[in-house]
Amino acid sequence: MSIIIFLAALALLILSHEFGHFIVAKKSGMRVDEFGLGFPPRLFKFKKGETVYSLNLIPLGGFVKIHGEDGSEKEDSRSFSSKSVSVRSAVIVAGVLFNLLAAWFLLSGGFLIGMPADANSVPAGAAINKAEIMIVQVQPGTPAKAAGLKEGDKLIGFSSVEAVQKFIAENKGKEIEIKYERGGKINSVGVVPDINPSAGKGSLGIAMDKVVLVSLPFFKALWEGAKMTYNLTITVAVSIFYFIVDAFKGVAGFGQILGPVGIAGVTGSAAKLGFGYLLSFIAMLSVNLAIINMIPFPGLDGGRLIFLAVEKIKGSPVNPKFSNIANGVGLLILFLLMIVITYKDIMRLI
Repeated sequence: MSIIIFLAALALLILSHEFGHFIVAKKSGMRVDEFGLGFPPRLFKFKKGETVYSLNLIPLGGFVKIHGEDGSEKEDSRSFSSKSVSVRSAVIVAGVLFNLLAAWFLLSGGFLIGMPADANSVPAGAAINKAEIMIVQVQPGTPAKAAGLKEGDKLIGFSSVEAVQKFIAENKGKEIEIKYERGGKINSVGVVPDINPSAGKGSLGIAMDKVVLVSLPFFKALWEGAKMTYNLTITVAVSIFYFIVDAFKGVAGFGQILGPVGIAGVTGSAAKLGFGYLLSFIAMLSVNLAIINMIPFPGLDGGRLIFLAVEKIKGSPVNPKFSNIANGVGLLILFLLMIVITYKDIMRLI
């Protein structure tokens, strides 16, 4: 089920990104030859008007094939290469903008139907549906970890985080019963809180938060969704920037990155917590896809914008052969990187 949910989410994000390129290219008078979901070999296709719509075997991406995108056909007024730098830049940037729009719509929808939020930071005018004490972290080498408690478990029988902490403190060294909800099922487990826990771990080894589901009226939901999208975009951009800086310093590792296998697992976990959590997670993925695509690396949208910036400065296009080779090599490097990250994900599971 996690894989199905992940593939559906991935298809949504790819469609929104590629549709941005597609619709702006169409509105700019360019001829779009193919709109593809996934990478070849092709499984299915149909043609509507002048554009082929295809479903392809490898589900880790998508593409829009625009006439003259390789730098040829400059004499054809409907080719990509015949358009001004500003128009071509708009087509490239549109994919990123549509990913941010997708995140906004997802988060706004979450606020309409019920979005998880910290009980201390509920938006004004929100209706609170229910409050739950949720485990947000389980420390390794602790009684909670040994008992099988997990992030996302909802503790039953407590009205506040302080009540749980008091209960644990009063029963150090004694076996206590913890009731919790996971995946819609009520479970219980016996656990003995440590009398002298390690520094920073606590007697049980869990971090908790009081989480509420909040819903908002339509226009307030749109506003809160926009604010959350903005804040999430800034946070993701800063995080990726510092990761790249650390990578150049040689102190960043692949362990900090999740590939398709790892993301599929996290997607499944988010789905188990509730639909609002799933929407929030997919929105975060959409923002990540937008920011990563703006990195100025060949093969990504940011790399293509660099070539257009050079063209604008020098007054003539970059040699098409050079740009095509650079983008091809960039995509190959990214593909190999994805293989390495996927291998790391699988080894974590093993």
